[in-house]
Amino acid sequence: MIDIIFAIFLGIICGIITGITPGLHVNTIGIIIFSLSDKILNYTTPITLCSYFVSVAICHAMIEFIPSLLMGIPDEDTILSIQPGHRLLFKGKGKKAIRLISFGGFLSITILIVLLPILIIILPLIYGLFKDYIGYLLLITMIIFLIRFNKKNTRYKSILLFLVSGILGLLVLNSNIGSNLGLLAMLSGLFSISSLIFSINNKSNIPPQDEDKSILIDNKFFKSTFAGSISGCILGLLPGLGPAQGTIIAQCLTFNKNISAEEFLITNSGVNISDTLFSLISLYLINNPRSAISVYISNILPNIEFMHIMLFIFISLVTVSVSCVVSIKLGDFLIEHMFKLDYKKINLTIIILISTIITIFTIFTNACLWFVLLCYITSIALGLLANVLDLSKSNLMGVLIIPSILTYLGLL
Repeated sequence: MIDIIFAIFLGIICGIITGITPGLHVNTIGIIIFSLSDKILNYTTPITLCSYFVSVAICHAMIEFIPSLLMGIPDEDTILSIQPGHRLLFKGKGKKAIRLISFGGFLSITILIVLLPILIIILPLIYGLFKDYIGYLLLITMIIFLIRFNKKNTRYKSILLFLVSGILGLLVLNSNIGSNLGLLAMLSGLFSISSLIFSINNKSNIPPQDEDKSILIDNKFFKSTFAGSISGCILGLLPGLGPAQGTIIAQCLTFNKNISAEEFLITNSGVNISDTLFSLISLYLINNPRSAISVYISNILPNIEFMHIMLFIFISLVTVSVSCVVSIKLGDFLIEHMFKLDYKKINLTIIILISTIITIFTIFTNACLWFVLLCYITSIALGLLANVLDLSKSNLMGVLIIPSILTYLGLL
């Protein structure tokens, strides 16, 4: 039991590090630990190692909202087109945003666990009915998203951006550099580095923040969190979709076309956290890993039993509780001190750090450096294109969705 507690503690520490560092995904730490798992298992048990993976995944999912809120902020003139969290930040309500995200994620996992008895019964049946049609469901879902949730004057640009990012994903994920390195280079370039570069160009600064950080936990809060939990489960059944698409699904579930910034943050956090836990639960329910971490766990612990799922749920509750407190304290600290720092230097430092990590990881895995750098630079260019054209970066998820669609249609 002591070793499991230590694994949870270590997972939380690593989750904080990966979560607070923009562009450093939990999969980066995951693939390193997994590649060393044969040696690690000489000193510990598979259950202990899996406990670490569960803890680091849940903690990362909670903490990663902080850099996305504080880093890569556009100019004030474009405030109406940026993410709801940034809108609250520019209004001086950054601390409130942190609490909405933290409590939304915590409550979403609680709701998912309460619904678990029902999910155990109905989800295997649903998956059994639709597993042969997942490719078609993904295709139809994305067509609806691209047409329904993009403005008419930008719809064709969004579709083109989606298709081009999908082609990039096909080329990289089917290359011999490995999917983990490919994802690290592409996702960092598309979403993190491009936003940081765009922010440097716009010379943005975080305004002083209000001390009022109270939030109202009412019916709207619970409704948004519940929708996020359900959407997280849907994402677990439709691989390739991300929290951005999950939030749109949640918005449809609540029949709320004019979702507020607060409701968006609650729902988005709920989708992200519940999807992380459900990807682990799906190992038992449908015997199909839905995330890189769940793939590592399924390889280390091939025969997942109900008692393992109960342990994972317990670890998730402990981790999300600690992470909720850490997220609030860490978020408040950074918000109070970020405006004192040179924002341009911070962004440049992060860009150099992420680029160095990708280069080192490429050398470490003996991959082709020039090809990885080409993919990285191309991804940055596509991300900047979305910023310049004022298009939603959720369109860039074509990098994962198009390969998933073609795979499930049997075309790859």
